[in-house]
Amino acid sequence: MHARGRLSLGAFAWLAMASTASAHDTITTKLLWTQEISRIVNKHCAICHREGGGAVPLATYEDARPWAKAIRDEVLARRMPPWGAVKGVGEFRGDPSLSQIEIDMIVNWVEGGAPKGDEIYLPPAPHFTAASGARPAGRELTVTTGAALTLSAPAELAGLRPLRLAAGESLEVTAYKPDGAVEHLIWIRNWRPQWERTYYFLHPVRLPKGTRIAAYSGKPAQAAMVIGR
Repeated sequence: MHARGRLSLGAFAWLAMASTASAHDTITTKLLWTQEISRIVNKHCAICHREGGGAVPLATYEDARPWAKAIRDEVLARRMPPWGAVKGVGEFRGDPSLSQIEIDMIVNWVEGGAPKGDEIYLPPAPHFTAASGARPAGRELTVTTGAALTLSAPAELAGLRPLRLAAGESLEVTAYKPDGAVEHLIWIRNWRPQWERTYYFLHPVRLPKGTRIAAYSGKPAQAAMVIGR
């Protein structure tokens, strides 16, 4: 699960002690760690939940099994993997969120006794490098809640970054185009400061001259808009 906003080791340990799955649970599921669940973890979680990744290791069955019920609770609450942006409002790069099918598989695996399966079916361990993905270069414009910004020239919006957003608050940024069209750019809900990141759009958002951009939040906040070249 993504490094930013990860659950602290202490908090995760508390959850595990409170809800660790028993090693003697009755097996009632055909879902297996070695076949389905390890692949979900490798795809969405292992970048942080591994040795040296800064969060509780979950790379092997032996790592993950004691935390099974805590994992279930975290993914059901959509606290893990942390992301913040509400699905369906904007499309962004690098979204680590689990699909509903993946959530259901994890829940069913845990509640079905969290079986391991035959190691012959384990996928290759994921390989992580320090390479960083190139991000769009460009200038930034800032919009503040209560003070809409009107574009004086056409702009290509590459991404958005919350600024001065209080913990637990939500932020919406919306573009009102001159022709009357409305484009909801992002909706961030129940913000946690450790989620700090720039949300880069999957495809740049082109906005014409005269577009009015407004930010909404329960408390004063800002959003930095990355304008592509």
